[in-house]
Amino acid sequence: MKKYLSLFLALAMVLSMCSFASAETKEEITLNVMLPDFYADAEWKTFEDGNPILKAIYDATGVKLNITWVANSAYTEMTSMTLADKKNMPEVMVIQGPRDAVTINAARAGAFWDLTDYIPQYEYLSQGEDTVYSNIAVDGRIYGIYRARAYARAGIYYRNDIAAKVGITAEPTNVEEFKALCFALAGYSDDTYCINMCKYVAGTIGIASVMFGAPYTYGVDENGKIYPAFEDAHFQEALDFLRELYAKGGIDPDFMTIESGNWDDAERNQNPKAFMRLDCLDNGYRYEEWLEQNLGFSNAYGEAAVSLLTAIPNSEGKIQIWPQNIGASGEIVITKATTEEKLPAVLKFLDWCNSKEGQTLINCGIEGETYWFNSDGARINFPEGEDSNSSKYTTYTNTILHSMNQLGMNVNGDLTPATAKTQLRDEYNANLIDNAQYVIANPCLTLDSETNTLMGTTLSTDVEDAQVQYIAGKIDLAGLQAAYATWHDMGGDMILMEYQAAYDALK
Repeated sequence: MKKYLSLFLALAMVLSMCSFASAETKEEITLNVMLPDFYADAEWKTFEDGNPILKAIYDATGVKLNITWVANSAYTEMTSMTLADKKNMPEVMVIQGPRDAVTINAARAGAFWDLTDYIPQYEYLSQGEDTVYSNIAVDGRIYGIYRARAYARAGIYYRNDIAAKVGITAEPTNVEEFKALCFALAGYSDDTYCINMCKYVAGTIGIASVMFGAPYTYGVDENGKIYPAFEDAHFQEALDFLRELYAKGGIDPDFMTIESGNWDDAERNQNPKAFMRLDCLDNGYRYEEWLEQNLGFSNAYGEAAVSLLTAIPNSEGKIQIWPQNIGASGEIVITKATTEEKLPAVLKFLDWCNSKEGQTLINCGIEGETYWFNSDGARINFPEGEDSNSSKYTTYTNTILHSMNQLGMNVNGDLTPATAKTQLRDEYNANLIDNAQYVIANPCLTLDSETNTLMGTTLSTDVEDAQVQYIAGKIDLAGLQAAYATWHDMGGDMILMEYQAAYDALK
């Protein structure tokens, strides 16, 4: 919260919040933490088991982390159970995803420490974006440190070498040229597709509809009236495009059976089946690097086989980008299991986690054990000359780090050592800066609707299911509109009324 950090606080930090690097300032504490687990079979999970990352953190800070690992697939359920059991809560825990009823009610009930007035006092925590802190606030108060994610991360990437084979050598400069590219790729062959889709459809529909000109989740018309994005004409235009592309064989007819974990399969093989994806653009440069490493498509700064599409004007000449996130992927909260006396030490530790030293240990591990540097000074995952044994080092790295990056926040940016770059990675990093101006916001994100808190996810899922059925030609426009009418009748109208009241009150 940069604008709230006064000169007085800055001087106070210099005097009273010295770096952990100074041994005499270390306050040795044990901190009980709950984190999601992505590597269930990994070893060295605990400090006592000899996890070298946890030992290195202790050596640097004096903080001994006692981590409870919860399988990621069960983490949401465990969060609800943990917050309900006030006697056995961890002191620090990750809250995944956006605000929900459990998080909001727990904050209001006093389960978490209110950090609003503390954050400006810490060197790194105070460097977070005010807007993102506001996006995770409850009733205007901040109860956590957000886990930063890039705003302008979403877009489109495609195989330009395949596009050239169907006669398109120039990147699309507007939405009509984009549609022409899609239909051309759809006709490449009978057993391939244009857009790679899976059962996670929110990203594909969101990126397409916002690019075509629709609002994000909710819109506000010229009279100040809030309406659902799916009732915008541009949203329907995007659905009609996807429906037509599906009918022409441009989307795998079985896309709803493809798990998100297998989303890459249609792209990353010797004979790819799909040539375009609406997704996070960092996956685009990773795809290009995969092509380089596995199929020899290009060298580090040679001609890339993948193109990134981001700021594409719609039919009215307006550029809009779907915000793949709210600037955060959940948050880290300090529960009331932490005493008021211990709270400053816990905050000091979380502040250190955002330092270069902290970020590197949490996200990369230990140099010479979990990461190395090549001759160009770039961070790599295994020593140079060990290409044939790379899988051994990857497994070792995953085992050692064991989801430790879930403790990362990076509110002040990514300070970890840079990895090797390719042409597309440089382009992606530039896009994050250049395209931030085009990212649109959900006008209701920080407004309160009790009905949406209780029923919004279910209602949105039902609408999304109907949109998928429409794209696949299972229902017609009348069937789609019937699903929208059900949304209104089953709680949508109440959500709109509550949001409208909150919006008008702010005005």
